[in-house]
Amino acid sequence: MTLKERYSKTIEYFEKNMPVAETELHYHDPFELIVAVILSAQCTDKRVNMITPSLLGKFPDPESMAAADPSEIYEFIKSCSYPNNKTKHLSGMARMLVKDFAGIIPDDPVLLQRLPGVGRKTANVVASVAFNKPVMAVDTHVLRVSSRIGIVRNPRNPLDAEKQLCANIPTDMIHKAHHWLILHGRYVCKARVPLCSQCGLREICRYFSGKRKQN
Repeated sequence: MTLKERYSKTIEYFEKNMPVAETELHYHDPFELIVAVILSAQCTDKRVNMITPSLLGKFPDPESMAAADPSEIYEFIKSCSYPNNKTKHLSGMARMLVKDFAGIIPDDPVLLQRLPGVGRKTANVVASVAFNKPVMAVDTHVLRVSSRIGIVRNPRNPLDAEKQLCANIPTDMIHKAHHWLILHGRYVCKARVPLCSQCGLREICRYFSGKRKQN
């Protein structure tokens, strides 16, 4: 099977079986999303969704969060992983938004990465989810699933995987494909015990093919 055919069959499968693919983080606007994504590093979406209502109820916009003492922010997020670092990131992010961006979340991933706590992956998530930009955020799920299926070949790092995916997925599908791969990795193609028997992609999956040969 050629790489082009593997991409075609993968996209066809997800379009049919996961026509609606969205982030599981709860948000109402780009500011709420960037806060949630910063909090989601090394933390489950479920936990983040428990934290954000009270946090954003108190600090609903960049201006209010920028004016807050970091210790106030910490009290709302202390049940999250790495709360000290994330407190610094949220406070710094909000202050830079107010100072340099008039309180408006930029839609450009390069500009987003100027914000404290926002690396390439976070920037791509915000640009993709909030603004439908054709960028691919590569987290552990995306990297694992794309490598196992075989649509990404021997990626040297997440950036390499991102480039391969964006070069082969139609531009208008990239933002949805991000969610396809994440959700598939979260619920089917799990890290330790992938549920291959439940996976409709197993017949084109290089990982499953390798397992079958071993048996």
